[in-house]
Parts: sequence; structure tokens; C-alpha cells
Amino acid sequence: MTSFLDTPIEFLKGVGPQRGELLRTELGVAVFGDLLQRFPFRYVDRSRFHAVSELRGEQDGVQLRGRVSQVRTVGEKQARRLTARLTDATGTIELVWFKGIRWLQPILKEGAEFIVFGKVTDFRGRLNMAHPELEAAEQWEQGLDSSLQPVYSTTEKATARGLNSRGIQKLVEALLLRPDLDVPETLDEAIVAQLGGISRAEALRQAHAPRDQHLLDTARHRLKFEELFFIQLGLLKQKVLMARSVKGAVFGTVGDLFNTFYTKHIPFEPTGAQKRVVKEIRKDMGSGRQMNRLVQGDVGSGKTLVALLSMLIALDNGYQCALMAPTEILAQQHFNTLTRMLEGMPLTVRLLTGGAKSAERKALLTALRTGHIHILIGTHALLEDRVVFQRLGLAVIDEQHRFGVAQRARLWAKAELPPHVLVMTATPIPRTLAMTLYGDLDVSIIDELPPGRKPVRTVHRYDSSRSAVFGFMEQELRKGRQVYVVYPLIEESVKGDPATNPAKDLKDLTDGYESLSRRFPLPKYAIGMVHGRMEPADKDFEMARFKKGETDILVSTTVIEVGVDVPNASVMVIESAERFGLSQLHQLRGRVGRGADQSYCILMTGDKLGNDARTRIGTMVRTNDGFAISEVDLRLRGPGDLMGTQQSGIPELHIADLVQDAAIMQTARAMAQRVLDEDPDLHSPQHARLATAFAERTKGQPLWGRIS
Repeated sequence: MTSFLDTPIEFLKGVGPQRGELLRTELGVAVFGDLLQRFPFRYVDRSRFHAVSELRGEQDGVQLRGRVSQVRTVGEKQARRLTARLTDATGTIELVWFKGIRWLQPILKEGAEFIVFGKVTDFRGRLNMAHPELEAAEQWEQGLDSSLQPVYSTTEKATARGLNSRGIQKLVEALLLRPDLDVPETLDEAIVAQLGGISRAEALRQAHAPRDQHLLDTARHRLKFEELFFIQLGLLKQKVLMARSVKGAVFGTVGDLFNTFYTKHIPFEPTGAQKRVVKEIRKDMGSGRQMNRLVQGDVGSGKTLVALLSMLIALDNGYQCALMAPTEILAQQHFNTLTRMLEGMPLTVRLLTGGAKSAERKALLTALRTGHIHILIGTHALLEDRVVFQRLGLAVIDEQHRFGVAQRARLWAKAELPPHVLVMTATPIPRTLAMTLYGDLDVSIIDELPPGRKPVRTVHRYDSSRSAVFGFMEQELRKGRQVYVVYPLIEESVKGDPATNPAKDLKDLTDGYESLSRRFPLPKYAIGMVHGRMEPADKDFEMARFKKGETDILVSTTVIEVGVDVPNASVMVIESAERFGLSQLHQLRGRVGRGADQSYCILMTGDKLGNDARTRIGTMVRTNDGFAISEVDLRLRGPGDLMGTQQSGIPELHIADLVQDAAIMQTARAMAQRVLDEDPDLHSPQHARLATAFAERTKGQPLWGRIS
């Protein structure tokens, strides 16, 4: 039997088949419940009625009540307009409409009482109101008792066919006034009491037709909490399910490989944060349950060492390891780093990418299947069916948000027991976003830089200061340092986007290269250039030259955002920095400051900056803290843009806001945790409402919240 909220929208009075199709395609409203979930984005105070005699000059948001008279049309064709006079006990004002005359004329009956709302203007000494909202007083009295008028978002097509904000409001009112309205409660009585005692039905009513500001605030808080609570309940319930049902290999031994590497191969003492995170990972992998841990660490914080120590624990227990990276450049970087760090140890590390030759690939896959490869590093190529491990025990995923969930799931299927999973990201994730995206993972944070690392000094310079910037670059070059100069060339994947201009960007890059070549000429200085439209072999050649110190200045696009580790590079110049997002600016800055010398990041911009660009540049200059930067980025761009819309895993939110409602999110998570601590399966009678609502919300959804 269909519930009331699942009733097709066509069955609402005033809709019908044609409007129903419009609501579905334009506004995503297919059933009654969808309409109630389409919340206003702001409200207009309609609590006060003005008297005509009070009006002076221009006033916005004026509401009047009176009787109409002298209704007439004036002019012809384009100049045609409809006028009427509205009179109350204190005076008269003229109303005028230039559009919708055919629809309004039959409604404006002389002597009838109306409510009008709009902007009052003074035209040649006479007060008038152009295009006011209009409603018959009798109809208004039969509507919902509300002092705040909701304003709904809509589309141009919907508006043209009568579904403007007011049209949507009328439909919501018609739904809320139905005698058979049935909105079941979703939360336990105890939780409802903590939220001010407001039921779900009343909260929806007050959110759409609030009697006053206090009731509106209470209703919106209740609805935001409910939305965030069920997201957190789902993530935490998945975590309970995983801990209970998914067993993991027990890595009980910390043996020779780990101890030899730790005592003889690490050139410096790991930071306290690195030691703490390794300890957390060791505990997970020895618990008998599958590890699902996210390691967040800023650029240069030493996540690779933590990952390698975790792999050595797996290897000491007779298992193989996989490390998956999103790009060939980053995979190659990991391969080079791990090979160098493990030099002299009895371990085989191999690299598998999409470009591997057939014979090499065949030999590699045989060695992997027979257990002769201990650590396999690769890109999406690791997901291929023919990539078979003898005994995969640990999967490390770098920059995990760049992989689709279905792709990752294929990696976990390559072992009899699900492998332990270590997810790493150098993109700091704001706490509220992490709780939503990775709420089912245990989270570790590496919040210290290795010893000897100095924070990068960041400055903002306008194009007019370019000669001074060149002078500073020369000072650093004379010390034997190297310099990056980065231009905002768009990536291949968005080449067809009409909002961008790849041809101009490429010209900027090549012009910049020529300008630098004139200022820093051969043979004194060598300059290389790298961008995404180069052949991979040419790009690798230029990067290798820079890494070996054969190139002094590398002119590049964002292809060097990740994957290039050159400790001798001390200056990062970012051209047109206002065109970069905060996260990207922070990642680019992380390419310098990797050695013991003081490093610098110079943000070059034009003279005119918008407010958001000014905020981004100011944030970069003010702090090196990636987590502080990510919070600003979240405020500026929103969660979907921050993580990437296609595979971010961010649920659709109808009323809550991950930025504004962080405190509600934390309360909701704590409450969900308390419920599951008491009743993990939601079988208790006191949680019957929760169990029903949760089952309804998760019906037919894949369990993508889990990482393995």
C-alpha cells in the first residue's frame, strides 16, 4: 500500500498530469514527500499590515489590505497596462501591472477585498505599487496561519508555467491543508523531547508556513538534526556491521623487516604524530577485524613513511601489499620513494601502470600471483581482473577521493579475507565533511612536520611587482636553489568547457616561458617547460632533468601539483593565483619546503580581485595549516565542489548545511552513537520509529558508505 508521502504529485489539487510532469523534470518533485522536502531558502516578514496614510516615498516589503476600484486597462500593445485603486480606511494607492493582464483582469472585481504586497514608489507625486503580489482576502483567511512568507527556488521554465515561488507555496499549502495529511514521526520520543518537543509533522508545517520566528527556528533545527542524524546513523551502523561481520587477517607479529627498517633505514627520528598513527594501525591490524582507517596529513607530513611501516607489518606476517595512486606520475613517485627507502632489504617492489608493455606485464602478473612480488604499486591498472595476488593483506589508497567507490570495491575482492585498508589523503578534509564522507572510517591525523622542515613563507605580489620578483628568484638561483613557475593551464578532462580558454592559457604558459628565458638566459640558467598536452615521455624527461638539478627553473602547469619531490626547489611562483582554488594553491605550495632550507611561495595576481579571490589569497598568506585552509575552502566552495561532484559520496541535503550546521552534525553523530551503543540492531521497542524510518531511507541503496 502506498503511504501518503509516496502519493504521486499529480493527485494534489491544482497539479494534474501536465504540471506533474513539469514538477518532476524541473524541480525533482515526484511525490507528496518530495514537495514537503523542497524547503524555502528565505522568508519575507508578512506579519504587519500598513495603513495607506503611513506610506512615505519609496518603501519595500509593504503589505496592505483594502478594496479595489476603478479597474481599467490603459494603452495599447506594448504600452498596455492594467491599473486599479486600493482603498483602506486611511487612504488610496494606485496599483499597476504591465504583465499578466489577461490573468489578472477577471480576478480584480471592483469592491472585492484584497491583500497586496510589494514595493511602494512615488511617481510624479502619487504613490503606486507596481506588480504587487495579490490575493483575495477571503482566500487568504482560509490559508495557513503564517506571518513569514516562504520563498522557494525554481527554474525559468517552471516560472513561465505558473510555478514561481508563489505557485509552489500554493501547492505546499494545498498539501498541508489536506484533511488526510499523514506525516509519520521518525525519531524516538526522548530525542523529540530534546529537540523542543516539536513533531515531524509540525516541524514541516512551520518550515513552510511559520507562525513566528521562534517556531521557524525550532522547526528548522529539528529537520536539520533529523537529516544529519540518519546520515550518521547509517555510517555508524555500517561501522558496527563491519566490526561484527567482516573479519580481517590478524597481523600479530612485528618482525625482522619492520625492526630492521625502523632501526637501520630511517634517516631521522619519526615524529610523535607518525609514531601515534603507526601505533593505531598496529592495533587495528592485530584486532582480528578488518582495518578501515583514514590517515589525513598535510603536504610533507610523512604519510608515505607511515604507509611503508604499515606494509612492513603486513609483510612480516606473510602477506602482500598494494598501493594505488590516482595518476601515473604519483604512482611512479611512490615507486621511486619506496624503492629508495627499502634499498638493501630482501623485498621486491614493482610498478604497474596502464602503459606497461605486454611482455613486462605478463612477467609481472606471474610474479605477483606466485608471491614473488611483495609490494605492487599502480594506478587503476591494479583493478584489472587479471591482476591476481597470492595473498593480499593490506591495500593502501592514496588521494582516495579521486577514485570512484565501485572502482575501489574491485580491489578489495582480490583477497580471500578482505584486506586491511589504509586510505591516505594530503587534501585536508574539514571535520564536518570528514564526518559525512568518512563517517564509517577510523580517522588518524598526522599533525606534525618532520624535524628540520621550515614553514614555507607565502607572499602576495601584483603583476606590477614582477621585476622585483625576478630579482628575488635570481638571488635564490645564485644560492644554487631551483624555482617552479606555475601557470593555470586547464586540464585535458575539461578541454571542451566553454567557460575556460585553453588556447589563451597555453599562450600564457609559452609567453611566460619566453619572458623567463630572456630574463634568465642560457648558458647561465637552464629553463624547462611541462604541461599536460605534452607526450608523457617528453614530460617525464623534463621532470627528471629538474629533479637531477640540470634545470634551474621549471615552467609548468598543475601537473606538478602532486608527484614531484625536489628538496632543492625553494621558490614556488604561482601566476594568476586568483584563478586557482585554495586546495590547489595549498598543494602547489607543498612542492617547496621539502628540504632544510627556507622556502617561499609567491602568489602573483592582477590588480583587480573579487571578494572570494581576495579571501583565498589572504588565507594562503596567513596560514600554512591545511586544515584551517580546508575550512575556508569549504565555506567558499561548498562540499560538492570541494570534493568533486561525481564521486564525492556527499549525500543530497534538503535543509541542512555542512558548513553552517557543524554543531548540529556533531550532536547528531553523538546521539546516533548513543543509540547504537544501546541497541546496535535497532530491535528495541523504544527504537521502533527509528528502525522503520531508517529502513525506509536506505531501501534499495548500495552500501557505498563502506570502504571495503
